[in-house]
Amino acid sequence: MKKICFVIQRYGLEVNGGAETLCRELAERMCGRYDVEVLTTRAIDYMTWKDEYKSDEEIISGVKVRRFSVKKERHRKAFNAINRVFKMGLLPEFMEYRWLVEQGPYTPELIDYIRRNKDAYDVFIFVTYLYYPTVLGVSEVADKAIVLPLAHDEPFLRMKIFNPVFTSPRAFLFETEEERDLARSRFECTHIPYHLGGSGVEIPSAVCAEDFKTKYGLDNYIIYAGRIDDGKNCPELFEFFLRYKKENGGNLKLVLLGKSVIDIPDSEDIVSLGFVSEKDKFDGMAGAKLLVMPSKYESLSIVVLEAFSLGVPVLVNGECAVLKGHCDKSGGGLYYTSYDEFQAGLKKLVGDEKLMASMGQRGNVYVSERFNWNKICDNLAELIEMVAG
Repeated sequence: MKKICFVIQRYGLEVNGGAETLCRELAERMCGRYDVEVLTTRAIDYMTWKDEYKSDEEIISGVKVRRFSVKKERHRKAFNAINRVFKMGLLPEFMEYRWLVEQGPYTPELIDYIRRNKDAYDVFIFVTYLYYPTVLGVSEVADKAIVLPLAHDEPFLRMKIFNPVFTSPRAFLFETEEERDLARSRFECTHIPYHLGGSGVEIPSAVCAEDFKTKYGLDNYIIYAGRIDDGKNCPELFEFFLRYKKENGGNLKLVLLGKSVIDIPDSEDIVSLGFVSEKDKFDGMAGAKLLVMPSKYESLSIVVLEAFSLGVPVLVNGECAVLKGHCDKSGGGLYYTSYDEFQAGLKKLVGDEKLMASMGQRGNVYVSERFNWNKICDNLAELIEMVAG
């Protein structure tokens, strides 16, 4: 049986994050086909990279996980300072490695392990381009590397330090056609084989919108699910929604699910519930008029696909090529690039029950055909066989 190794910055049942969840799902699902291991850190929190897991090795759902210490916790002031210099366009190329170390997780022992043991594995699968383990790891085993970049159109892609991640691996597993096109537009990588992956979507068998509405005293609402912060463009969502309510009135509310790291406006029209159970999340999404996703930077957006699977339409930021692509390809939602388009889209959807239902159904078909685990795992397995062969 071929031996494959996933490499990612965090891994574990306690870890929240799209890339980390995708990696765990893939590792567990590939167990029946390959001997699977994971190389990762002892960190849980990406804001500190503090070592929290105690053991060097453990088995999680049949997957052997090897953990390495983070040798330098993130010093927020130091990282924010160098990151600010980069965003101003003033960071010289020779300082990019320093930026990578300050961002974290700085795990030289993990890279040393890859260097010493690269012959013990047939294929290395690196998940997300942005972090130290991928940048240094791909350089060590490029001839055995499959990269899942999880890239979106963000400033970091212009750093030269990421060039080898996109130009030297044996293969890519891209989440979407838009991610593939972005990578090819920024890097000389059209010659590298690829397949499309992404994440399969699984909805609980028992979803009840009325349970959520009764529990939280809600009825007429749209919903946002995810991290509530500047990076997700939430301040603009708050501004647009409150302006919409001022101009249009009514009892429509914006419900927020997820951890907030920014201030939320004090308004009876915005209801923040924080972290909720998976049942409440799916029940809440099922009962919403639509799901809104204001982010400009998404490589996939699981919550959009989950909304589609529940037959719920979406209203998304059209400046994000991936989100716009989901709507164009599925017919399951609308997108906006200004307040006027946000208002028009919201009015159109919440004012037409038949339109909401038909868009939700089209979204459901799109996810069923494109984002199912069997197809995704088959595509990854094909790449593994090519690289190992």
